[in-house]
Amino acid sequence: MKTIVAVLGLLARISLAQRAPQVNIADIQGASFQSPLSGQYVQVSGVVTAKDRYGAWIQDERTDDQRISTGLRLYGSLATKSAQVGALVSVTGRVTEYRSRENDLFLTELDQISSVETLSLGHTVAPLILGVDRTPPRNQLSSFDTGPDGWLSIPNNVTLLESVNANLRPDDFGLDFWESLEGQLVTVPYPIAANFPDRFGSVWVYGDWPVTGKNERGGLTIHSDTDGMPPAHPEAILIGRPLDGTRNPKTMMGMELRNITGIVTYQFGSYSILPLTAPEVLDVPVVDVSPSALNSSVHACQLRIGDYNVENMSPRSRHIPDIAAHIAHYLHTPDIVFVQEIQDDSGPRNNGVVSANKTLKALADAIKKASGVRYDFVNVEPEDNKDGGAPGGNIRVAYLWRPESVSLVPGTIGNATLRTYPIVDEDGNVELSYNPGRIEPLHSAWEEARKPLAAAWQTRSGPRFYTVNVHFSSKRDSSSAQGDARPPVNGHAPRRLSQANVTAAFVRSILDRDPGASIVVAGDMNEYFATRAVFLPLAALLHDANAVAGVPPAERYTYVYDQHAQEIDHVLVSDAIAKRWYGGAGVEVEHVHLNTWAGSVGARASDHDPTVVRLWVCDPEEDSSSWADDLAYGHGQTVMV
Repeated sequence: MKTIVAVLGLLARISLAQRAPQVNIADIQGASFQSPLSGQYVQVSGVVTAKDRYGAWIQDERTDDQRISTGLRLYGSLATKSAQVGALVSVTGRVTEYRSRENDLFLTELDQISSVETLSLGHTVAPLILGVDRTPPRNQLSSFDTGPDGWLSIPNNVTLLESVNANLRPDDFGLDFWESLEGQLVTVPYPIAANFPDRFGSVWVYGDWPVTGKNERGGLTIHSDTDGMPPAHPEAILIGRPLDGTRNPKTMMGMELRNITGIVTYQFGSYSILPLTAPEVLDVPVVDVSPSALNSSVHACQLRIGDYNVENMSPRSRHIPDIAAHIAHYLHTPDIVFVQEIQDDSGPRNNGVVSANKTLKALADAIKKASGVRYDFVNVEPEDNKDGGAPGGNIRVAYLWRPESVSLVPGTIGNATLRTYPIVDEDGNVELSYNPGRIEPLHSAWEEARKPLAAAWQTRSGPRFYTVNVHFSSKRDSSSAQGDARPPVNGHAPRRLSQANVTAAFVRSILDRDPGASIVVAGDMNEYFATRAVFLPLAALLHDANAVAGVPPAERYTYVYDQHAQEIDHVLVSDAIAKRWYGGAGVEVEHVHLNTWAGSVGARASDHDPTVVRLWVCDPEEDSSSWADDLAYGHGQTVMV
């Protein structure tokens, strides 16, 4: 019975194919995301521009309507066997819209191909030169990324692009632009790599055309422009697997490549170009990174604070010496180091161990070996498997500090479930009920997430200041930025907003008791400042240290993913710190690009860059006016007065 049904189906398709009307590729592609002829059998002709093992591509002469592509994918073994590159062919098949995953955009193609007739040979198709014949728009991906933060707006997934199937606006929006070139042969002139290759060997690049957020290294940084719309970098394009079987080079941010010619397609959640052959490397950027210039302090009130996500560090981690060398030689052993992703003493083994003293001691010992500087350390042990991350790893945040520079205000260390809160002692000073202690560890915001660790400190000269070390929930479960859901799903953004609210409430509770309190909140927040809806609670109380220090927006990055250089590790400071300025210096910030500038993914010590800030946590005494002349330039030296 199944055989009879199959035969009848085949006969029906043959009958439809025999009656198929003759159309142009432009008729098939149309001026919107989906073909107006989807589901119909047609005859169409074009010159074969490329082939792979699944089919081929054909192209017709370009039209005056830039919304309409004149390239088309032919899918099936008949196209692979019968189509020769350079041949003008007539093809009969069914117009279909294909996607491999629910959130992908559709790819218009011809399948169920019944005939491929070669009409003539020896034809060539001149590739469209991007940046000359057509230029990608900058900033936004889609007209449906509505909201004040554009593609990063909350709520997410308000509109499904394919359900609307709007007419294309290729001059205005990136998805529309690349859709208008679907199936066509194009050239990227003078491409520059924006990132390392992904796990499939694909590489994000941009060519010789205007881009947004270009940093000094050659990457593209996410930031907010003057209109408040963060760029989504639609002017970058993913270079997929070469069609001739060669392999793309192992790229890094800023690497210059030879011109790339290939076919525009959509796959694995992004528009991409399948190159005819792998591009050659023309220039490799220098991988040597300069140490931070913030190598000393001139007063007990001026501190250097480092922040570093050390990526799943356990006592046996191979990258401990590298991380220690970074802290010693590139951050110059800051007075306090905020660290995230410290695993327990058994690492990823899921055996009930929650202590991380061995992990932190291994790191502190390695720093001492590298620099001679001794660090004390502290953390609060979590409940087993309650803080997210790899099962059994029990990652948490922790502090390392130099005891000759600062000390914890005496108190009792909290535990996994006890919350800390500010209280005023009998002398009118603000202290914490547990020091250090966790902020609202039983709040739903921290379910399966790292709890922030708050601490009260005092300098060697006596004044107090406060810190909060955070590691917000990851972006896991995000959708592709170039997918169907508009705005794209920003995984766990509502939870990060809740975490920001809880953290801000704690900061507010300190400021309510001491409006002039010096507070530093820092760590891996897994979000960009351009996603303002998430940072609104914290931004109402604290200042971005980058903005206070005047770091150019394009240079504010600690991480790289897809085509974006991005800052997801942040340092925020209270009004008191932001306004202090002594000896010609206020808040100073350096992101030390030891990992985003690495020669390869394997050469990185972590997937995050460290940051170091120098700032004033208290006011120097009036009778210490000569201290500014005592600036010490020695390695990690702190001069006290």
